[in-house]
Amino acid sequence: MNIWTIGDVKITRVVELEMTGGTRFILPDATPEKCREIDWLAPHFMNEQGKLIMSIHALVIDTGKRKIIVDTCIGNDKERKVPAWSHLQTAFLSDLEKAGYKREDIDTVLCTHLHVDHVGWNTMLVDGAWVPTFPNARYLFGKTEWEHWQTESQDHYGSVIEDSVDPVVKAGLADFVDVDQRICDEVRLVSTPGHTPGHVSVHIQSQGEEAFITGDAIHHPCQMARLDWACSADVDAEKAKETRKGMLEDLAERGILVIGTHFATPTAGQVVKEDESRFRFDV
Repeated sequence: MNIWTIGDVKITRVVELEMTGGTRFILPDATPEKCREIDWLAPHFMNEQGKLIMSIHALVIDTGKRKIIVDTCIGNDKERKVPAWSHLQTAFLSDLEKAGYKREDIDTVLCTHLHVDHVGWNTMLVDGAWVPTFPNARYLFGKTEWEHWQTESQDHYGSVIEDSVDPVVKAGLADFVDVDQRICDEVRLVSTPGHTPGHVSVHIQSQGEEAFITGDAIHHPCQMARLDWACSADVDAEKAKETRKGMLEDLAERGILVIGTHFATPTAGQVVKEDESRFRFDV
């Protein structure tokens, strides 16, 4: 668990899975040989063999008035076509409670996009049915994102929309929001398309301090040094690259805290520009 304070806002990381290696299906260009050339990735984001270290986690934004969980990981009991993600039995909900948040405490669930590893704990299995995990929350789904998945499928992962999104909509707990929606005084969405058409990142501001949650606009810090390394799940790889470069330019210029949605411990740091095509992540 990591905790960051941004003014009056507390951000808490709750980990579902952290893994070393086995990530080439996500970033196929990131071979160990090429990754070892980016020496600053070690030891936090790459091991000595050049294998990437990645995390799947949720982030709770606690403003004092609002308790917002950003991205809900893979979830338990779900049949997935990635063997390591199928029928999980993790302690995620008890870890969330240890962090100070019962599932009933969460008032907002925010999904940066609707991929398999960002919506899983939207629902939980109860008496053979998928029911909303956070019964007192409004679930915020991007309008553009929702419309995209009405005509596209995630069959290569499993019945993702069917078991992790549709039950929330049917329960009447979903709100469909704009890509630049302001959630509350401290939290707003930032449009970062490419990985998916309606992908958003999250900006937090309080008492003159700022933080930025990336979502999958960038999967791993290695993509800061190699902007051309696309994720295999990018809907539009060229648009994702364009978004990534613009986002990193802005974050480097402003020097604010960046929290990577799949960045391993310590997860947060500052983006530093090295030249016109390369950045690095300082932690």
